[in-house]
Amino acid sequence: MNIEQSSKDELLCVALDTLKQKKQALIFVASKRSAEKTAEEIAKKTELMEEQVAEEIGTVLPKPTQQCERLAQCVKKGIAFHHAGLHSKQRELIEDNFRSGKIKMICCTPTLAAGIDMPAFRVIIKDLKRYAGKFGMQYIPVLEYLQMAGRAGRPKFDKEGQAICIAKSEHEKEEIRVRYLEGKPEEIYSKLAVEPVLRTYVLSLIATNVVKTKEELLDFFHRTFWALQYKDMTKLEHIIEKMIFLLQEWEFLQKTGNTGENTGEFVSAHDLSEKTLSATDLGKRVAELYLDPLTAHEILECVKKSQKTQCTHAFGILQMVCNTLEMRPLLRVKTKEIERIQQEILKYESHLLQNEPSIYEPEYDDFLDSLKTALMLYDWVEEKEDEYLLETYDCRPGETRSKVGIVDWLLYTTSELARMIKYQEILKEIAKLRMRIKYGVKEELLALLKLEGIGRIRARKLYNNKVKTISDVKNADVIILAQLIGKKIALNIKKQIGEEVDEEKIQISEHKRIGQMSLKKYDEEE
Repeated sequence: MNIEQSSKDELLCVALDTLKQKKQALIFVASKRSAEKTAEEIAKKTELMEEQVAEEIGTVLPKPTQQCERLAQCVKKGIAFHHAGLHSKQRELIEDNFRSGKIKMICCTPTLAAGIDMPAFRVIIKDLKRYAGKFGMQYIPVLEYLQMAGRAGRPKFDKEGQAICIAKSEHEKEEIRVRYLEGKPEEIYSKLAVEPVLRTYVLSLIATNVVKTKEELLDFFHRTFWALQYKDMTKLEHIIEKMIFLLQEWEFLQKTGNTGENTGEFVSAHDLSEKTLSATDLGKRVAELYLDPLTAHEILECVKKSQKTQCTHAFGILQMVCNTLEMRPLLRVKTKEIERIQQEILKYESHLLQNEPSIYEPEYDDFLDSLKTALMLYDWVEEKEDEYLLETYDCRPGETRSKVGIVDWLLYTTSELARMIKYQEILKEIAKLRMRIKYGVKEELLALLKLEGIGRIRARKLYNNKVKTISDVKNADVIILAQLIGKKIALNIKKQIGEEVDEEKIQISEHKRIGQMSLKKYDEEE
């Protein structure tokens, strides 16, 4: 393979050679920042290609962030970056336009390595090491390398493909050859060995009557891939018994005697001594919600505390759901942020439903991370813009929307669990918070959000112009509404409240002079 050395940057040389051959490529890097920087470096060396696609991708958000603008500038040159921080619509547009050939190259994180079928002749792997916490930079697994390399030369698009790793030295080149080209993929391990997964499965098996006794449960797990790998059946049984004990302690399971009185069937002496395992009503609901039983237990404890203390502040509820396994990964508190986050704890301490662990306990770091994540979400419902969240919390629009979706689900599960134990007081607050989380608004806008077509920005425009309730919408001049939120939406919301308006009567000056005069008059009247 002969590639022209047009630059000292080897990756840039390979990328430009790919474009010269009129081929497409995926470039895998280790981080979001690296994906953005790499895309911008390549885009500097290419010509304008796709301005229309760039405009569509750059205007997905109502108020584009700097990230949106940077992405649009890259896409104009036929290059894109792709990571979890992008809005889902932006990621979708990038993938679709790469398939159609309008985008020639995507610089992405490994999240794009699995389950995609794209016309990438080349896969260029820039980073084969990744930060692994206290272990520092570590080589990625062979399986992950194979996933990335396997994206090149898909049968549907190409007869062949090339996977190219960028080595910084001869020593690293040899390491890559031995580790990845000649190395064997790692063993695959059963996820049942992970406690949250095991807890969930034990409860689900019992709640759905797949097993009815401890012996049946043990027999089921004896026949799993986990047991085959684990080999020590005595220890495995001890782990499962521990799970049963915890689920009983949390009141999700109960044991009852097996007498056969209710069925009239013959029961052996062995069966008489055996206890039947069954899920309580609460346990069945936890299983139906696909929730980790530990999460359900902790949420229930917080709900009970809120009942006693009459504390239902939005921040306390958000921190509660953020400090769950389902919300991982959380926003990580950087060293320079610790003092600021600790100050925020003082501000909201009286609203917290969870006790703050000691600074010396292993849970403390996770608690701090849950606070930072909750602060970001609280700013979201206080109508802070995406750019502010990005600058303050290093949380990109795509990450915000992803966390908003998970929080909405966790809030729903919280309301379901509260109903099960008949703690009604918190339900109203959760219902309001779910609406606020969905739209990212303060409580004062909730009335307007009942109208179809009215979201965060339009509701704020209406509210700031003294249209605050459904009654205000009824009384407002349709011309004023059209000036604020557009003719089509104005007619639509008037129709929703049962008022038919003749479209021809809406006259808005092309220069907006009439609309501006109407708004001024409307404000004076109010």
